[in-house]
Order: sequence, then structure tokens, then C-alpha cells
Amino acid sequence: MKSNYTIEYYNANAQKFVNGTVSVEFEEMQNRFLDKLKEGSSILDFGCGSGRDAKYFRERGYEVTAIDGSEELCKIAGDYAGIPVNCMLFQELDEKDRYDGIWACSSILHLSKDELKRVIIKMAEALKSNGILYTSFKYGTFEGKRKDRYFTDMTEEAFAVLIRDIHELEIEEQWITSDVRPGRGEEKWLNLILRKK
Repeated sequence: MKSNYTIEYYNANAQKFVNGTVSVEFEEMQNRFLDKLKEGSSILDFGCGSGRDAKYFRERGYEVTAIDGSEELCKIAGDYAGIPVNCMLFQELDEKDRYDGIWACSSILHLSKDELKRVIIKMAEALKSNGILYTSFKYGTFEGKRKDRYFTDMTEEAFAVLIRDIHELEIEEQWITSDVRPGRGEEKWLNLILRKK
């Protein structure tokens, strides 16, 4: 992440963050991702937050590995999802051909553009051939500190430029949604599914 202040924010506000996200209805997005995977596939929940999605995937028979950079979120998410959650930074991912799918929902948006590109390369390496990657960003062009966390927002054009040189990944789908949290519907999100060639 850009600096420790983002992780410090999540450690200090872990329960509040979980309360605001764990019960959000996200089935349509989760299923859109799962529809591209075979039953029992291996999934990395990359920045799992509350553990909401890890739990959903695990309960449907997928082999789920979950990580987060916040120690406090890891504890809560592990209890909720029923699996151990590894506390690690995105930049520490160092696996090859391990996962059928990587789910990075509203997580890697806390990286600067330079870090983001390096981490997406690591994510591509961690995917098996023909694996898929889901990620999402707040829609726009802002990059910097917003409410005690670092954010890199994205448009379709900016993301295309970002991954232009990452030839092993191609954008399979991209779409814009409104924030699903109560009272946040005016916020727009860019959702992407990429596939490893």
C-alpha cells in the first residue's frame, strides 16, 4: 500500500468496516465470477476484508485462500469465513500457477499506480493458465489520500493503459455499477474480469 496509514485505518476501524460490508448483498457479482470457474476451483481472496466473499465461495465448495494486510481484519475474517486468513501485503504475493481465480474486490485500489502494475504482474504469475481475475475500483481519475486511506481510482481508459504491457492478461469483461451499500448509490465502480492467456 502507499503507506502504512491505510493499514492503520483498517486496524483501527476493523469492526466498523466489517459491520458496513459483511452483510452487503453481493451475490450477483460473486456468481458472475464463479460462473467462469469449474466446481471446486482454487480461489485467492486477495484483500478479503470482512471475509464475506471467502465465506460465500467456501460454502459453495471452492478451495479458498484468503489474505489481508490488516491484522485486525484477518482475525475477524478468519472467524467469519471459517478459514485461516494470512496477514500479508499485496506486494508479498509470490506464487506461480497456483490459483484458478483471484478475487480482488475493492482491495488493490489502495495501491499507487506503480505498485498496482507490479502487483497485477504478480497476480498474473499466481494464476494458472486460463485463470481469471476479478477486481474493482472506484470510478474516476483521483489518486491520493481520501478519508485516511490511499486510493487509485480507475476509468476504462486508465486501466487499459495500466495493463498495456502485461501481455499475459486480457480484459474479458468490464462494466460499471453503483455502490451497493445503503446511501452510497451515487458512487460508481469499475468492475473488471481479466483472463490469463
